[in-house]
Amino acid sequence: MKRIVLTGGGTAGHVTPNIALLPGLKKAGYEIFYIGSYNGIEKKLIEEQGIPYYGISSGKLRRYLDIKNFTDPFRVLKGCQEARKLMKQLQPDIVFSKGGFVSVPVVFAARHFHIPVIIHESDMTPGLANKLSIPSATRVCCNFPETVKHLPEGKAVLSGSPIREELMHGSKAAGLAFAGLSDKKPVICIIGGSQGSAAINQAVRSVLPTLLSDYQIIHLCGKGNVDVSLLHTPGYAQFEYVRDELKDVFAAADLIISRAGANAICEILALRKPNILIPLPLSASRGDQLLNAASYEKQGFSKVLQEEALSGTALLQAVKEVFAAYDSYVHAMEQSHQTDGIRIITDLIIELTT
Repeated sequence: MKRIVLTGGGTAGHVTPNIALLPGLKKAGYEIFYIGSYNGIEKKLIEEQGIPYYGISSGKLRRYLDIKNFTDPFRVLKGCQEARKLMKQLQPDIVFSKGGFVSVPVVFAARHFHIPVIIHESDMTPGLANKLSIPSATRVCCNFPETVKHLPEGKAVLSGSPIREELMHGSKAAGLAFAGLSDKKPVICIIGGSQGSAAINQAVRSVLPTLLSDYQIIHLCGKGNVDVSLLHTPGYAQFEYVRDELKDVFAAADLIISRAGANAICEILALRKPNILIPLPLSASRGDQLLNAASYEKQGFSKVLQEEALSGTALLQAVKEVFAAYDSYVHAMEQSHQTDGIRIITDLIIELTT
């Protein structure tokens, strides 16, 4: 039986694509192990899947001044030693890395033992952890055509992101019932991110009566952001977040308004949902969401609304424009070759271990 080590952590976005690969890897007969940090979000998420989990020390490599810059290099070195020990113990045939700083020692250890490594880069341009890992990679998978030019010749594979299969099998009826909505008006699903978005929440609620005259709203507003004064408003369902019901919420949605994180927009693309992207501004990120959103707009998948221009009026206009060109967005997404990430990556894993 072939063995594979999956790695990645720090945020859910570095873990959920790995989880999406699990059914296909199991079907292909791989014995699966996971290496992450001792106490990162990945530990709980992976252990829930019943996959053997191994923790290593992890430190963040920062471009800015921080007291931890003096201690984290020692944690990284310790993580490299621990990763080498685990590689010797587990003897995998291949490593698949989704990124995050915990993945760097694992990739370096794989290189030391001449084990093939596949890296997946979600964003338009590689983050620092993947920049460090790419020289050790056999292949580098990516989500955007524009990313290929940033990768070494011969290594790049335009794969799209692995999307959880469960998201493809939601029930519109179940989603409407969960939110207490009817099938009489179109549904707009608004996702501000795991921590919510004050700017998006404010813009939506400032024009809520106007929106509700033509649409119904499912608002995933983030932890602590439920507006109690709007509870029981007909046609408006607000939740801090949803988990098991997310597939049904997506199925019920006719339009999605979202940030432009790579995993989120890849899910939207796979579901063929017309959408409005409001990327995090440069002041709150390294600019990856701005690039992600620009690519999707260029490819005809999305309408982009910059946060600096965000207002209730601007949001209403964007919604109107997307519904007016609804079929063109769906058609563009149907033509995309970036929605078969699980098959492409699984086939690549099989190819490199045959």
